[in-house]
Amino acid sequence: MSTEPVTALPSSGSLARAGFADTERARRLLGSAVLAQVVADPRLLVRLSAAASPDAALIGLVRLLEACDEPSVLLGVALGDSTFAARLFGVLGLSDALSDHLARHPDHWRVLLSEPADPGEPLRSSLLRAVGARPEDAEPMARPGGRAGLDALRVAYRRAVLHLAGRDLAGEASLELVAAELADLAAAALEAALAIARADLPDGATPCRLAVLAMGKAGGRELNYVSDVDVIFVAEPALGSPPADEQAALGTATKLAAGLTRACSETTAEGTLWPVDAALRPEGKAGPLVRTLASHVAYYQRWAQTWEFQALLKARAVAGDAELARAYLEALQPMVWEVATREGFVDGVQTMRRRVEDTLPAREASRQLKLGKGGLRDVEFAVQLLQLVHGRTDPALRSPSTLPALEALSQGGYVGREDAARLADAYRFLRTLEHRLQLHRLRRTHVVPEAPEELRRLGRSLGFVVDPVTELTEEWHRHAREVRRLHERLFYSPLLQAVARLSPGETRLAPEAARARLEALGYRDPTGALRHLEALTAGVSRRAAIQRTLLPAMLGWFADAGDPDAGLAAFRTVSEALGTTPWYLRLLRDEGVAAQRMATVLAAGRYSADLLLRAPEAVAMLGDSDALAPRPGEALLAEALAAAARHADPVAAATSVRAVRRRELFRTSVADMLGMLDVDAVGLALSSVARATVAGGLSAAVSAIEGERRSPLPTRLAVIGMGRFGGDEMSYASDADVLLVHDPLPGADDQDAHDAAHAVFLELRRLLALPAPDPPLLVDADLRPEGRQGPLVRTLGSYAAYYARWSHVWESQALLRAAPVAGDDDLAARFLAVVYPLRYPEGGIDESAVREIRRIKARVESERLPRGADRTTHLKLGRGGIADVEWTVQLLQLRHAFEVPGLRTTRTIAALEAAGAAGLIDEVDVEVLAEAWRRASRLRDAVVLVRGRPADSLPTDVRDRVGVARLVGYSPSERDDLRASDLVEDYRRTTRRARAVVERVFYGQ
Repeated sequence: MSTEPVTALPSSGSLARAGFADTERARRLLGSAVLAQVVADPRLLVRLSAAASPDAALIGLVRLLEACDEPSVLLGVALGDSTFAARLFGVLGLSDALSDHLARHPDHWRVLLSEPADPGEPLRSSLLRAVGARPEDAEPMARPGGRAGLDALRVAYRRAVLHLAGRDLAGEASLELVAAELADLAAAALEAALAIARADLPDGATPCRLAVLAMGKAGGRELNYVSDVDVIFVAEPALGSPPADEQAALGTATKLAAGLTRACSETTAEGTLWPVDAALRPEGKAGPLVRTLASHVAYYQRWAQTWEFQALLKARAVAGDAELARAYLEALQPMVWEVATREGFVDGVQTMRRRVEDTLPAREASRQLKLGKGGLRDVEFAVQLLQLVHGRTDPALRSPSTLPALEALSQGGYVGREDAARLADAYRFLRTLEHRLQLHRLRRTHVVPEAPEELRRLGRSLGFVVDPVTELTEEWHRHAREVRRLHERLFYSPLLQAVARLSPGETRLAPEAARARLEALGYRDPTGALRHLEALTAGVSRRAAIQRTLLPAMLGWFADAGDPDAGLAAFRTVSEALGTTPWYLRLLRDEGVAAQRMATVLAAGRYSADLLLRAPEAVAMLGDSDALAPRPGEALLAEALAAAARHADPVAAATSVRAVRRRELFRTSVADMLGMLDVDAVGLALSSVARATVAGGLSAAVSAIEGERRSPLPTRLAVIGMGRFGGDEMSYASDADVLLVHDPLPGADDQDAHDAAHAVFLELRRLLALPAPDPPLLVDADLRPEGRQGPLVRTLGSYAAYYARWSHVWESQALLRAAPVAGDDDLAARFLAVVYPLRYPEGGIDESAVREIRRIKARVESERLPRGADRTTHLKLGRGGIADVEWTVQLLQLRHAFEVPGLRTTRTIAALEAAGAAGLIDEVDVEVLAEAWRRASRLRDAVVLVRGRPADSLPTDVRDRVGVARLVGYSPSERDDLRASDLVEDYRRTTRRARAVVERVFYGQ
């Protein structure tokens, strides 16, 4: 490049502020002869500074001016026409490859002056003419000698790309328009390449019909600047040819297909276009390059794999015989919309996506725009899977292009509007970033560079000018995170699995198909179920559309859970209560696990369903596994106390506390039903909820009594949990067994203090037993000294005196589970100190006390078991049941806890394991007893969850027994009667072994 010194060069500082990285080189280039007349024009620096890389734009401009015949004309337009300048400097500043093209073909700068080309025939015509073919029939007008035709095709193609890139980089063309025009340009190039191949055929070649169908991004009219162009070739003999000519015609077609591929892929002096890839054809690279239509149809009918039909979703005729291409699409595209019914279809697509991720090189996985997590494939696979599953019955979804398909999914209610908008925005950004990346050198790449100067160029090309590298990186990562989040929610939704298994009639909920399916699934009242379906899905509202998407899958989930009729009826009730709430149906559709969980909750049993019907907003928990984890006891206590404190009226305060309890009971019961909690965790969670409820109720009761007295209480109060409450082992049916202790304040009248404490306790029981839309919590003080004949409340001194003189061994046994649950912590601690010698007596209880405990236990077995109850299936008092295990453990505690610290616990299994560790009982016996206790406790909880009310025996009703069996994990694939029978036999076997241990360890037999 020739340079001459000038005097009006910008300073290095002004060049740096304009975005130049190498200011000294920029000054030299600005001082070149070709810029001498305009270097002082301030518009030049303004134009250059707007480029992605001002340095590259200046180099490209100088090269173009030196090669151009009329540099002054070019400069005049560049400085005077802002639209042209944005196009020219946009190209020169980003694309070294197009800058090189302009240097080789300087007259092509004028294409940047023209308006957008019509995406149809003009592109095809211009490329056909460039290679010497007639636009009207694509037949060659002449046979270009040597490689002239290939060079002509490349020059014409690059000229068109230059025209498009100029408009793209100037912000005049949307991503959709750019991608579609690139696809149409590729189609025109394929047609021109076919004309070149036709011109190269030897004389006398057998005539044939050849159709070229684009696949992938070219087929979907969403092509990149540089990409493989996926194609499939279909051939037939020429019309009127005898059948014997088929093989010869296929031979000609194969030569044409191979010639077309070479014409596009070979490298000449003008470079190459892109590889033509026919690997998506039947049998892939191992199969023939060209097949007849009948051969294609036969292959797809018999041998094609799932991914091959997914690829066909984007098939589009682009070159050759249009009529043959139309016949191909009419024959094969219906098969695309049947593939979702294949066994394992959804799993197969998901597995293929994971396999692609796993094959990425570790060094580039985090920078992959296309295949990495949060990349373009995440969007495309999610959209295509949704299309293939739901497009069977909804033709509106059958678009080969990603963004229109996503919009159709949103319009149809299959994807939320906000999610679709976020996904579309992210897809546009990532595709635009991919385009900018490829434009630099016109190379096929999807890996974001690490070099700061390259990131800076990319960032500025996307409009980030303050801190291009940081802004670009943050925006890219933000979109990638959003894509991955939405991809995992949509792509791995259980709803897709369920809908894919249905026939089109079942998916559409057509009455006849729906009735047949309801009967096959075991709905007892198909007519009633159809009425529910009609009420939920009638109309053209978005709500009805989403319900039509959900219900085909949910019908099966209701049936899997146990009572489908009750589940569907409850679902209608909840939906009518929440249907206008924006988040409700969106949650069920987008968080597929929420819909499946809701079906389980509503159909598996009445307990959780009743809680949900009383508080439908609790359905929000179902979409988040973390939300179903029991909350810490401290957090529950704080919330219950705060809820009580918000209300001056004690009833309102108690109602607020019980609402907290209702929500937590739902949380725990759902996690229990879904197998997320074991029986120990359920007991702890229910006990924590009861503790918070009693504490909140006590706060409300104290406020009420203080309000009546118009003065503070004259005594301190402490509530001591007993039984399973104190042991943190409550079931859904448990009462809150308590003792109430009070301690008069200094100077208080003893009787007044007693009356106040008594009033508080009565108010506590009343408030927690008031009619309300949740299971009541009965506060039971029957374990107090003297039982029901004794006072409800005692002072600490009274307890100490009673236990010192009058206590029985059964009271020592009951106190093993005493634990503070509410009220004054210091008073509770002093109470536990008082009863310590009773529950952990020095030297253990004597033999007479042991005989007394055994006598009481035998009396309980004979007198407390309900008349007619089956001793082998009574969960609490039956053979080897809950009471057998607990009494055995408690006897060990009374005898040995003074010497064995591990036995000083209120929890049954913890004490049992401590006894085993101390050698007081064989480890095998520990396992037998623990298994029996846990199995009986789990079944007791399951009975409540299924029936919605307490019971201590396995249900005799077959339907309830089957529901319990399902809930505790007996396989739903087995017959219901066998499932229930197995449950009973397994329980009897477990408890029979436990009873043998009880007789040895407890009774000493």
